[in-house]
Amino acid sequence: MSEMIPAWLREEIRQAKSGKKRDTIEKTSSLLARLGLSTVCDSARCPNRRECFSHSTATFLILGEICTRDCSFCAVKHGPPEGPADAGEPERLVSAVSQLGLSHVVITSVTRDDLPDGGAGHYALVIQELHRHCPGVTVEVLVPDFMGSGESLAKVLEAAPHILAHNVETVPRLYGEVRRGADYERSLTLLRWAGSFVPQVVVKSGFMLGLGETAAEIEAVLQDLVAAGCDMVTIGQYLSPSLAHFPVIRYVTRHEFAYWREAGLRLGLRSVASGPLVRSSYKAPFYFGELL
Repeated sequence: MSEMIPAWLREEIRQAKSGKKRDTIEKTSSLLARLGLSTVCDSARCPNRRECFSHSTATFLILGEICTRDCSFCAVKHGPPEGPADAGEPERLVSAVSQLGLSHVVITSVTRDDLPDGGAGHYALVIQELHRHCPGVTVEVLVPDFMGSGESLAKVLEAAPHILAHNVETVPRLYGEVRRGADYERSLTLLRWAGSFVPQVVVKSGFMLGLGETAAEIEAVLQDLVAAGCDMVTIGQYLSPSLAHFPVIRYVTRHEFAYWREAGLRLGLRSVASGPLVRSSYKAPFYFGELL
């Protein structure tokens, strides 16, 4: 049964959604619409959308807006695939990065189990175009599991992203209810492969709290991510997108988020972003900077 959202968290969400720098928010939104680009900020109903748009940044969503999987925690649309990848998308994305003046870009996608390589080749094209036209920009990609294909992962890594991210999302016990179609060990294997294929790439993952996990399970996930070679981890509060989605079982306190940050660092992670509104790409340039 879901708890009532506490007043302090309601206030944090309200502030995140406040209308600071409205002109910049509108300019960012208009540019993305004009270029026909999608963002996970909109598709996943991220509470930090206005904050990020007010700083002329966004997390790009490639390979369409419809996911072939149906995870009960996620607001992204799911259903039949949208067809082949949009060949003009890499060029338009590069244009957006240039016009927004980004020095660090985060790219993610829906899961495309219908494509032979899961969309890995399209990821590679986007990364290559960014390297070609936006030299000096740090490229972070948050990829799906590619159904465990090492060949698909290698395609992405050969394009030389600076950060390869893949989220485990929750503890393994909850996968059947929360992350249908995914496999915890498959995700850990992908993360492990990333660091072994390209030792210089920064490996990143993330998961949510508030879905019914125990403290022992959280500790075990952190240990697994360290063992898989992760450098960076994000930990945030799960917020149910609607009554039809998986309910929030618990709202985690700021103190507990601080505890898990320290626990992750103690276990050997190089960077841990942990807080109620932390998401995969939350202040990504700042946390990447902690490694430099």
